[in-house]
Amino acid sequence: MISVIMSIVKLQNVTKVYGFGEATTLALDDVSLEVKKGEFVAIMGPSGSGKSTLMNIIGLLDHPTTGSYQLSGEDVSTFKDRRLAHVRRDKIGFIFQSFNLLPRLNALENVSLPLVYKTFDKIKRLNKAAKMLEGVDLKSRQYYMPSQLSGGQVQRVAVARALVNNPSIILADEPTGNLDTVSSANIMKLLQEINDGGNTIIMITHNSELAKYASRVVTVVDGRIDSDDASEKTSKKPAKAKKSKKKDEQ
Repeated sequence: MISVIMSIVKLQNVTKVYGFGEATTLALDDVSLEVKKGEFVAIMGPSGSGKSTLMNIIGLLDHPTTGSYQLSGEDVSTFKDRRLAHVRRDKIGFIFQSFNLLPRLNALENVSLPLVYKTFDKIKRLNKAAKMLEGVDLKSRQYYMPSQLSGGQVQRVAVARALVNNPSIILADEPTGNLDTVSSANIMKLLQEINDGGNTIIMITHNSELAKYASRVVTVVDGRIDSDDASEKTSKKPAKAKKSKKKDEQ
């Protein structure tokens, strides 16, 4: 029996227009895109190309002006606001360039935040968050405040927070943009390991070197898909990150 890999994301003829009348801006122009479960897709393109709008639509933070979007086979246009919020919480994990951690909460509390609106009690939330931090090699930093962590450590906290609900899709928007070279390589290796574990990853990046970690590269230009190339992943994997003398310093 032949197994069929389901499209977890399916956009058909999606157009997104902002503004009205003479002030309209065409952000996406008749975009069709399918992402299979378990893929690692990099979305590239110049500033203003529409890649962030595309990411926002996939992440249910925005909606198309025309066209359709199916998430795991369901038409999201039929979802009410509460359903949209639940799907964002349970099926999509967001990793942002700016980290977006709450400065007055420690690493453990930040990671546990997505579980607040579930039926977990506080102890269960914190226990699950602690396991996620251990998974990104930050077990010894779980009670540190964001200001006490390095840039690489803060981003790893953000990755743990994105994973705590075991989402179907990880959306990463320039996830290494504020990091040094070694920390960037460590984060990309971590994302690759997460993808190897079965999570679907869709990443926005302007860095062609980081795109090599993906199995497929989609280039967006002027609101349209200019190329969709699954051959961008080279047979030679990117160099592994250098190990620091102290594991928790990166």
